[in-house]
This record gives sequence, structure tokens and C-alpha cells, in this order.
Amino acid sequence: MRLICFILLILLMSSCKQNTPNSNMLFSDYFSYNDSVEAGGVKMIPIKTPVGEFKVWTKRFGSNPKIKILLLHGGPAMTHEYMECFETFFQREGFEFYEYDQLGSYYSDQPKDSSLWTTERFVEEVEQVRNAIGADSTNFFVLGNSWGGILAMQYALKYQHHLRGLLVANMVASVPDYGKYSDEVLAKQMKPEVLSEIKDIESKKDFNNPRYMELLLPNFYQEHLCRLKVWPEAINRAMKHLNGEIYTLMQGPSEFGVSGRLANWDIKNRLHEIKVPTLMVGAKYDTMDPKAMEEQSKMVKKGRFLFCPKGSHLSMWDDQQVFMSGVVKFIHDVDANQF
Repeated sequence: MRLICFILLILLMSSCKQNTPNSNMLFSDYFSYNDSVEAGGVKMIPIKTPVGEFKVWTKRFGSNPKIKILLLHGGPAMTHEYMECFETFFQREGFEFYEYDQLGSYYSDQPKDSSLWTTERFVEEVEQVRNAIGADSTNFFVLGNSWGGILAMQYALKYQHHLRGLLVANMVASVPDYGKYSDEVLAKQMKPEVLSEIKDIESKKDFNNPRYMELLLPNFYQEHLCRLKVWPEAINRAMKHLNGEIYTLMQGPSEFGVSGRLANWDIKNRLHEIKVPTLMVGAKYDTMDPKAMEEQSKMVKKGRFLFCPKGSHLSMWDDQQVFMSGVVKFIHDVDANQF
């Protein structure tokens, strides 16, 4: 009896030993990013600009030589934080992906030279980040939301030879069209007295008036930015960390039309130049016309349209199931050459 118990004990210990992680093997796996010190995937990447060298914040998840996705946040000058929802879905799929704060955003360097805040300069920044993460035409996907969609499309027009796939979420290819839709369609959906008060504040350029945000939050943002009754903490954190100086310089202070440096940005007649597989994501309640997003998917050479019937500008949150399933399917289809 003792012999049997002894044998069972040996077998149990052997089984436990087999299931216990090999510390040497695991430690070698930890240092898989070619860094001398691991920092949870976070790396400050040096960026060269016409006015000097700065650093931008990135965070890497996963390791997949076939799929490397760079997330481009909106704003301009918002943060990666509101895109943290991708962590749940992309990690489950085994994608390698990068959260990234563009130059001027909260976790990256914030130089004061206003000449830096142009679409063309941001494109060169993205290209340098691509080089730093070791992505190329065999594996590189760019996913941009809002201003990040502008940046993604503009990047593709210059550097699509480095792209495997392009994803544009909730951004039309013409800022004048966006302004027109906002002013002629979305504004008219508001109560007349609310719109009148908003326009009165804007006419006085009194954008720092607390009443302005008091009106916009329930009547515009909660209708067209994110329709969840309680906004996720990640969105609130990103809003808190917005660099308002850069945002106003490029977008302008008003939510009804663009008056900053992006006011005349329009590459609609160049979409046919984009030949890589492209997903355009639109949403019913978006600040961008979903019909225009669908039309854009037909203008590129290899396009697909994803419609989020419950979504708004941040449809990765308020129509998450439709958004994420469509995005994941697109990436898998491109990777499998089944697009």
C-alpha cells in the first residue's frame, strides 16, 4: 500500500513539474522585443522633424510577424486612451498591435513650434514609427479613427507600398463635406432653441464659456460622439488629456464646421490611387455621413464597407460587436489573401 502511494506521489510530483513553467524558457520569451529592459511593451520612439528630434509614446501588445497593426487616434491631439478597447479583441485574435500617442499628445513630447502641426509632417512621423516597429508591406495594417482616419488615408497616398491593409473608421475624405454635413444635417436635428444658443455663443467666439460645453455634451456629443449612457473611463481620460492648443489650431474651436488648418483638406478625388485592401467604417449616428463612407469604399481599388447601425463617431464603443467583428474579419481576410 505504501509503495502504491509512493508511486502515485512521484507521478503527481512529476505531473506538477511538467505543468510548472520553465523559468529559463519563460525569461527568454520575456525579452522578445529586442529591448535591454522590458517596460510592459511601452517604448518612446525617437522622431526626427524639421525643428529637431522628439519622442513619441508607443505600447506594443503581442508578437505576430504576419500582422502588425498601428492604431491612429483622433483629435488632432487626443490620446491613445480611448482606443484601449482594442486590447480585448486584438489580443484574443493574436494580433500584434501598437497603441500610439502622436507627437504633441499627452504621453508623447509636446513641442511648442506650431510649424509641426501639419498633415504632411504627421505622415512622416507615422513612417518613422513604422520603421521603428519593423513593419512592412507583408504585415503592416494602419487603423485610423476620426483625425486618425485623415492621417491613415494621407499616409496611404504616399506610403502604401509599405501597407498590407488600411482601415478608416468614421472619417470622410473631404473636410468641407464633413463641415457641410455637420451644419446642414446634424445641426438641424437639434432643438431650435438649443442650436440658436450654440450659434450665439459661437458668433461671439465665446468658446470658453462653460455654457457651450453644457449645451454640446447632451445635445451633440452624446448623440453623435458616443451614445453610451455612461461614457467609458477611457474616453473620459482621453478627453481630459486632449491638447486643446493643437486641436484648435488644426480643427478650429467649433464642432460645426472646421476653421483650422484642416479646413480645406480634401483627397476624395485621389481615393482611386489607394490600391491596398481598405475597410471604410461608417455609423448611423456618426458626425460623418455614413453614405459618404460607403461611397469611399467604392472609390478605392479594393474596398469594403462596414456599417454600424447603432454606432456614432466612436462606434468601436457604442456599436462594439458590429465594429469589432467587422474589423477582425477584414484583417483575417486580408491576411489569408481572401479579400
